[in-house]
This record gives sequence, structure tokens and C-alpha cells, in this order.
Amino acid sequence: MVSCVFCDIVTTQAPASIVYQDERVMALMDINPVTVGHTLVIPRQHYAFLADMDEPTGMHLFKIAQRLAAAIRMSGVTCEGINLFLADGEAAFQDVFHVHLHVIPRYKGDSFQVAADWDIKPPRAELDLVAGQIRAAYERLQGAGG
Repeated sequence: MVSCVFCDIVTTQAPASIVYQDERVMALMDINPVTVGHTLVIPRQHYAFLADMDEPTGMHLFKIAQRLAAAIRMSGVTCEGINLFLADGEAAFQDVFHVHLHVIPRYKGDSFQVAADWDIKPPRAELDLVAGQIRAAYERLQGAGG
């Protein structure tokens, strides 16, 4: 396997400012924070992509992120909001191929942006078509024990 900075952190071969850890996940401060308090939640086991991770670990990862968001608000980090951000794949801006969920405190005027053209409104028929494709794939996954 190619070297993974998050695996190195889990095995204490690399340093990290740990916020939380248990048998499934770790939460640590991002070394390139977008804002003050920017925290990452990672599974201890290496999963390159979200679909690779088992559901109990995924549920736990999000549960801990939800709790950390509340902890950040109580901590004295006086944010005005929180974003959860998970990049899954290179096209989604994933740059470390070990699942990691960003918990990003938000402040009016901070530099974090999600740029998109929110004015695009496809016709209902197109939305229905894509919904049907996704629903069929989801049902196949369910049938396959997923």
C-alpha cells in the first residue's frame, strides 16, 4: 500500500492534535485549517472511498462529527455555523485517499466557499429520470446485501 498520512497518524508514526478517539474513529485538527477549529474525523481502518467503508463505521463517523460540531460551538470557538464536508474521489477534490469528514466552523466573511451555479433548474422529467436510475441502483445494492 502507498503511504497514507492518516494511517500513519492512527499508528502514531505521524503527529496529530487529537480531539477524540475510540476503537473506530479519530478526530484531529486539520493542519491546513480553512477556519479556526477545523477538525477532521477519520476511520482508524483505511478506506480510500466512502463506498469502501462498512455502514456501522460510516454511521459512527457521522455521529462523532455531529457531536464534535456541538462541542466546537460549546468550546469557546465562537463560530456562527458549521459545515460538514466529505470529498469522495478526485473529481470531488479528495486529495488524501483515506476517508475523512471535515467539520468546519463557519464565520461571516470567512474564506471557505462552495462554488456552484445554484440557478440551474432542470425540468421535472429529467429529475424524475435520474431519480429512477438512482432508485434502481439503490434497490440493486439492497438486493445484493448492501
